[in-house]
Amino acid sequence: MCRNPAIKSNAPPPAMTTAASSAMTLPGAPGATANMRKMLRNLAALLLLGTAAALPVPALAHAVVVKAQPALDQEVAAGPLDIRLEFNSRIDKERSRLQLTAPDGTRSDVPIAEGGEPTVLMAQVPALPPGAYTLRWQVLAVDGHITRGDIPFTVGE
Repeated sequence: MCRNPAIKSNAPPPAMTTAASSAMTLPGAPGATANMRKMLRNLAALLLLGTAAALPVPALAHAVVVKAQPALDQEVAAGPLDIRLEFNSRIDKERSRLQLTAPDGTRSDVPIAEGGEPTVLMAQVPALPPGAYTLRWQVLAVDGHITRGDIPFTVGE
């Protein structure tokens, strides 16, 4: 019987439709296992995605000089020059270049020493006459990007 005074009917409430009842599958009922598997699969995917998003990812940044010898605008003593450039990431030494520009504008390639630390370029230049020089470096970092820069310095008398 209907107890709502707005509805004048003595008929019992309608039975639940088949579509509504299948959406509310109870454990142990037919189809419950398939629905449970689907729900667990979705939950596992969501947890996996959330975990992957929360994991730290190494930053892939361009190689940047963090320490240099000679330093920027440094005055070095006359004599052989030891070059040491330290970068913030590993570099491909075979594809890296060093070039020295002399006070008269002439440029010469500087051979890079083999071996050593994967983040360091080292080289040696024979005695340089006094004057203003520029060391140009170009490296290929492990992230695949080429970076370059200049380090001006002076050789004292």
